[in-house]
Amino acid sequence: MTAGIFGGSFNPVHNGHIALAKAIVERGIVDEVWLSLSPQNPLKDHPEELVDDADRLAMLRLATNGIKGLEVCDIELSLPRPSYTINTLRALSRQYPRNRFRLIIGADNMLVFDRWKDHAEIMRDYNPVVYPRPGYDCPQAITGLPEFPVSSTEIRNLLKGHKPVNKLLPHAVIEYISQRGLYTR
Repeated sequence: MTAGIFGGSFNPVHNGHIALAKAIVERGIVDEVWLSLSPQNPLKDHPEELVDDADRLAMLRLATNGIKGLEVCDIELSLPRPSYTINTLRALSRQYPRNRFRLIIGADNMLVFDRWKDHAEIMRDYNPVVYPRPGYDCPQAITGLPEFPVSSTEIRNLLKGHKPVNKLLPHAVIEYISQRGLYTR
């Protein structure tokens, strides 16, 4: 089985993440997409904006519940921080030796891929699936995959401003955010 590893902060997970993961499975690029929660991305600014790992993991589980081909992966929560993608991929390869893994990344990340730890090994051993991102011209990006023009940062700003996010987040995630009072401060 080939699993695509779609890592991210998922702060919060939104409909674009889910639509993209589903499209990658539906097109047969991989058999499953594992959405891997990153506790701390060494290339991200403002780590203080992350809500608790447990909340982000719960939202991921709610967003993927019942969707064939999508799985939640929490392996990075048990790995040393900061979280480097190569360490995650190596750990998954050791834990699931019968699986083949491919990294799923956006065109924006592919354009700075040379800054990633052990990027040559990732290219060689984990054959990245590159999805398009609005505003980023990347020749490796697979055409025809859905693009979602709103980021988690913009969604957090909408939530802080008490603006509607009904079309941006899965309903169960909206309920969870509301019940827990997340992203409103």
